[in-house]
Parts: sequence; C-alpha cells; structure tokens
Amino acid sequence: MAQLWDLGVRGTSLDAVAAWKEVLLLVAVVVVAWKVRRLPAARAADVLAATYAIVIVVYWLLPQGWLDGEATTRGELLALRHHLFPVAAYALGRLAAVAWSERSRLGGLIALAAIVVAIVGLVDLALISLQSWRDSGVPGWYREQLGLDYEGLSGLPENWVYNTGDEANPIRRLVSTVLSPLASAYLFVVALIYVISRPFRWYWGLLALLLYAALLYTHTRAAFAALAFGLVVLALAQRRVTPAVLAFVSVAIGALFLIAYPSIGPSTSYTPEELEWLRENAQRDPGLSGDPFAGNEASTESHLRNLRDGIRVVIEHPQGYGLGNAGVVAKRTGVKIQAGESTYTELGVDAGVAGVAAFIVWSLALLVGLWRREAWLVAVFSSVLLLGLQTDIIGVHWIAFTVWAAAGLSLGLPLIHDDLEGDATVSA
Repeated sequence: MAQLWDLGVRGTSLDAVAAWKEVLLLVAVVVVAWKVRRLPAARAADVLAATYAIVIVVYWLLPQGWLDGEATTRGELLALRHHLFPVAAYALGRLAAVAWSERSRLGGLIALAAIVVAIVGLVDLALISLQSWRDSGVPGWYREQLGLDYEGLSGLPENWVYNTGDEANPIRRLVSTVLSPLASAYLFVVALIYVISRPFRWYWGLLALLLYAALLYTHTRAAFAALAFGLVVLALAQRRVTPAVLAFVSVAIGALFLIAYPSIGPSTSYTPEELEWLRENAQRDPGLSGDPFAGNEASTESHLRNLRDGIRVVIEHPQGYGLGNAGVVAKRTGVKIQAGESTYTELGVDAGVAGVAAFIVWSLALLVGLWRREAWLVAVFSSVLLLGLQTDIIGVHWIAFTVWAAAGLSLGLPLIHDDLEGDATVSA
C-alpha cells in the first residue's frame, strides 16, 4: 500500500485496493458456503458470536446523538468493519470445517507465514537503512491516506525505534512486512506456540530459534509476557512439562536481551528535526524513565494510563458512545478519542458494556470449546486475549483473520482424547 501511494495511487482508489483483506475474506466465505451447501451444527460459541455481531450492528444503527458520540459516517463504517472482522473469520472457519478435517496443515501455514515475516524483518534490520524508510511511501501512506500523523520519526511510527535515552544511539526494532514491531511480535508469538506444541524434531527446533530471534528484535515486552503465558497454558492443555520450562527460559532470555539491547541492537540515528521534537516531548514528562524494568518507564506508563483512563470512561459511560469513537478509527476520522489501545476499553466505548460482555463471553466459550480439540490454539487464544488488555489485538488483521478462523475451524473437528498409553485419539 505504501509503495502504491508512492507511485501515485491515492485517495479512494487506494482505499479500494487496501480493502483486499475484506474482499478476500468475503470471497472465501461465499466460495466455502457454496462448496459445503449446508451449515455446521450450531454450538454455544456460534450463538454467542451472533449475539456479539448483533450488538455491534445495533450500535452502528443507533444515532450518535443518542449516545453523546461524535463519530463520522466513515468512522462508523470503519469501526463496523473492525469489530466484525473476527466474526467473519470465525464464520469462515466454521463453514470450512464441514468439508476440511485436516488438523496439521493450518498450523503449518501459520508457521510458514511467520517464517517469511521473520526473514524479511531480520534482513531489513541488517541491510536496509532507516533513511530508506523515511524516503519511502510509508510516511505518506500513514499521514495522507490513513490520517495518522506521526511527528517523532519523520512520519514513521515512533515505535519503530527504541529510544535508549542516548541521542546518538537509538536502536531499530523489527517491523517487517506488517510495518509494526507490535504486530510482528504478536504474529511470532502465535507461530512459536504452534511450533513448540509439535513433537520435537530438529527442523522444528531451528524454526523456533529463527522465530524467537525475530521476536526478540521486535523489543516488545508484552509479546514476551504473552508468549510465556501461552506456553504455560500449552503445558496445562497438553499435560507436558517442556512448554512450561521453555516459558521460564524465554522470560530469562528476554530479560537479558532487553538489558543488552542498547549495546547489541541495530543502531541508527535521528535527524536534527527529530531530535528537536524528541527534546521538546521529553520536557512534557521529565519524570519518566528509560529503564525497561522501571514502573515509570515511558511506554509502560503510557499503556497503564490509557488502560486506566479507558476503564474509567466505560464505567462512567456504560452505554457507550457508538461506533467510531475509540482508538485508531477515531484518530483517523478526527474525532475525540474516548479510549485507545485496549481491545476491551475500545469495545466499551464503541458498543458499551453490552459489547464488552458479549465479546468476553464469546471468547470464553471458544476457549472451552477448543480445550480438547487443539491445545496449541487454546494457548494462542489465551495469549491473544491477554494482549488485548494493552493493545487493539483485533485491529491486527493477521491475528483477527488467522486466530479466529482457526478457532472456527477447530470447533468443527472431533474431540481429542488420551488413551491409557498417552496416545492421542479422536472422537466425534
């Protein structure tokens, strides 16, 4: 999309091209529905998914004035797409399960996608300068097309660089094809949990090392924590000790890497204009720390503040403000951002307590339904729900498409039982 913007494809034309994900999902649902010609047997999770979708649609139909919202018509449509994307992906998975019962291929495809993203990201850090990104179409894509005006890094998102506090030694973070260290990290977490869930083979070990190295270079602490949490859940679901041991090893290595990153990370440099903005910005919060383990570290404090403020807004205005008043959608459409970052607070703002409750209950039903079907997916889904506390996880389209489609597919597969010798068997 950034390259197309640089080539002059902009405005409505580029919006249409950028909707390829939604078009792909819609076409897939239609094709699979035509192929199977019947609906799967209804489950509790299906009813709850429909309930969540109905709540979202009702809030989309309600006039903004009734709820004190300020969203534009475009913002309402963007928010509708945002909130219903995982429902559509889940529906695709449920339909596909009618005709496709292969358990291993989906996880393999996920791992393959993550490997490509990891290699591209690591090569980018090694060979492509930050200045090349500054001169690319990425700043214009964010600023002019998406309405996201980033100031601290010449139009690139500020989180592309880890600010060490040393003006001469900022460190790059891996962003790869998704142009985000956070989204890249979450993708690696999903793939790593799948790879570690497999019986040990030397090639799975090599893939895990590659994915984990890429994860480290995203410098995303929330992803480190989510990976450890997911591995503990995987250990419980598979009744294996190894994933739990790897969780503790991962935490230790991650902590050491965070300490060493200013010394071993790929160093870059700021432009004079960026340094001027950064110095002015630092004066606004002089008490913040650059120590990644400090409670008042700038990023940690920002995430906690946004979460607290979002919870307060939802408590004080439980009916919500209507779709389009939270997160990136509100920022893109120029209205007041009532809450940001957390999936749950953004849902609370856009669809009230009803929307949050419907999403949480649906998610819990999915976890229950997946427990004896796909242990790795239970662990992945648990990690994703945890990440939702501090980030708009369903706004990461790869996650929303892959994880919820995989959940829908797995719910249509037989239960897995363990016989007395510990071998896996399946039953309808």
